[in-house]
Amino acid sequence: MIKDIFREYDIRGLVGKELNDASVKAIGKALGEQIKKRGAKRVSVGYDARTHAPMLFSALVSGLNAQGLELFDIGLAPTPVGYFSVFSGEFDANVMITGSHNPKEYNGFKITIGTDSFFGKDLEALGAVVESMLKVDPLSANITTDKRAQKFDILSKYEDFYAKNFSHIKGFALPFVCDFGNGAAGVAASRIIKALNLNAKMLYAEPDGNFPNHHPDPSIEANLADLKTELKASGAKIGFGFDGDGDRIAVLCGERSIKGDELAYLYALNMKNPRVLGEVKCSQNMYDEINKLGSAFMGKTGHSNIKKAMKELNIDMAAEVSGHIFFKERYFGFDDALYAMVRALELLYKGIDFEGELDKLPKLYSTDEIKVEATESTKFAVIERIKAELKNADLPEILDIVDIDGLRVRFEAGWALVRASNTTPVLVTRFEASSERDLADIRERFGKLIYKVKAEF
Repeated sequence: MIKDIFREYDIRGLVGKELNDASVKAIGKALGEQIKKRGAKRVSVGYDARTHAPMLFSALVSGLNAQGLELFDIGLAPTPVGYFSVFSGEFDANVMITGSHNPKEYNGFKITIGTDSFFGKDLEALGAVVESMLKVDPLSANITTDKRAQKFDILSKYEDFYAKNFSHIKGFALPFVCDFGNGAAGVAASRIIKALNLNAKMLYAEPDGNFPNHHPDPSIEANLADLKTELKASGAKIGFGFDGDGDRIAVLCGERSIKGDELAYLYALNMKNPRVLGEVKCSQNMYDEINKLGSAFMGKTGHSNIKKAMKELNIDMAAEVSGHIFFKERYFGFDDALYAMVRALELLYKGIDFEGELDKLPKLYSTDEIKVEATESTKFAVIERIKAELKNADLPEILDIVDIDGLRVRFEAGWALVRASNTTPVLVTRFEASSERDLADIRERFGKLIYKVKAEF
């Protein structure tokens, strides 16, 4: 059903089947109505490297034009450049056509109106409107075919921001490597690197929606193989990997792959009394160590949830384990992998030793995300049942339960997490403990509880 492509954080579906000329025109018209209701008039539209971007752009613009908005084509760019076009005051709203790190057959839309993400209940309601529109007019034949959008060069303004705000690291000679995976980030990164005269080796910077070298998802270890090889061959100290639309970063330093929560701690070392927001998957180290430097807060997973919480809690920086980093201090509060890269280079410029600082932290053992198959109709109910059975389960003594996003259950030796994914029919789990033995014990016992409850549905 068409409404199924309206996810928690964005719109995402198979091109040709779920996202086609008719459905995208309807999305544009319905979204345009919401944009107008919120007082926005000037809308920027950009897209990532996927091959179907031109078709989706034409259909979306047709629908938006039906609402009489002023439309501007910012071209092929990373998603954060679209955010920048609004937060910098150039436009009132932005739509980025992007499939992010999903397979190349997929595409979608990330929407910003004012300085707020358009997500959750708003997207759900939009989906219902689009579904009704398509029932009345399946081909969207009554929607305008006006495909006009004025060209606008936002990349130059984005480049100027870096040239002005990071002039102190201009000419920094430390060699580093970037792997863009033929996604959209390379088009902006090349300009920033040139403007700051940085010493970078760039892999796969040319956008190509067929992703001929590897898929642009740096959370998958295999996709970092070329970056690792180049780091060893060149002797460079640090490497950066980017996802398809440039809002998520991977950082390699020596033999270490630095996770988003570890990056948050390193960034905090260069901040005065930082207020930092983490998600429920973040290491206890991040919370404990940042609390020594400032204040750490725990919140829900998901870029839209994080942006909302950052405003409510007056947060300076936020991080997800997956590599979404959000800076409000000296920036605008959205996730931007290129900005995260330059802030990391700034730390190195100031002499901060990444590996040395991380080695000082208490030694903890953790798993990556472990996904357990579920169904869309039962995944949240499974979480509620697990919560009800915690008291009588075969588990170590429970010290604390955080239930803002699934269940994060803390024990003396560590913690266990289970949450329902907002985007896929899975339960997401992660475990952390002070020893390998405790990690194995917590994982085994909590895992049994998860599978026991899941089997009841």
